[in-house]
Amino acid sequence: MWRRRMRVVELSRAAPRRAAVTKMEAAGMVPWVGGRAPGQLCALRAGPGPGLQLDLDLELQAGGGDPLTRTLSPMVTGTSVLGVRFDGGVVVAADTLGSYGSLARFRNISRIMKVNDNTVLGASGDYADFQYLKQVIDQMVIDEELLGDGHSYSPKAIHSWLTRAMYSRRCKMNPLWNTVVIGGFYNGESFLGYVDMLGVAYEAPTLATGYGAYLAQPLMRETLEKKPILTKEEAQDLIERCMKILYYRDARSFNRFQIAVVTEKGVEVEEPRSLETNWEIAHLIRGFE
Repeated sequence: MWRRRMRVVELSRAAPRRAAVTKMEAAGMVPWVGGRAPGQLCALRAGPGPGLQLDLDLELQAGGGDPLTRTLSPMVTGTSVLGVRFDGGVVVAADTLGSYGSLARFRNISRIMKVNDNTVLGASGDYADFQYLKQVIDQMVIDEELLGDGHSYSPKAIHSWLTRAMYSRRCKMNPLWNTVVIGGFYNGESFLGYVDMLGVAYEAPTLATGYGAYLAQPLMRETLEKKPILTKEEAQDLIERCMKILYYRDARSFNRFQIAVVTEKGVEVEEPRSLETNWEIAHLIRGFE
């Protein structure tokens, strides 16, 4: 008899709990298991240490508990971006190829953007991340212009902001998979800066990303060692020579490239031009048939 009474007491104690859960279910507030859904509560689960662990900060995949990653495996990518500082301005260049792995898939894309009248930006790496970055910067420039105070972002300001933005995304384990070259001319000074996906940043008279850091950068540095101050024409000729060498040596490059020139007159982004190449030397190579 006493066992039956204890069973009745246990059932009476458990009844309010079942009713409370039923009300939560009726309200659509069921703690989730294995993934977050709109309108649902975050579930508390036991962590490795004492107490409970609240999964509010992590974006979880549908089938597991790992952080959600987006661009750790880039799809469409662009290769080298080159930059040279000359007397009175900056030249930035990039080819027009978007590679899908090793496939030369998109052959007429622009990886150079005009930020404002004194700044230009070129990016290598994941093209989707570059498009996202372009939208963010364009909106920043619009918001700044709407203030109507006559102030605009300088190249150094854009470079400084990018270092923070890239480092912030890197710390969230969700980086923007790009290496960016910022060139500009502001207050009578030429500017050329570099920012990579980890937030590493520096300024230099010549810059190259991707494979160009190994092939084009030594050539540009050698030229500046012989003549530290270049003219606009000399800088453009140097860039074209480096782009031709990259086309010969870099399997992800293309023979069409785009040049942007920044001077005190403003930013000029030229139409894509084609390289004049000569492959006759290929007939001298034997042994790979």
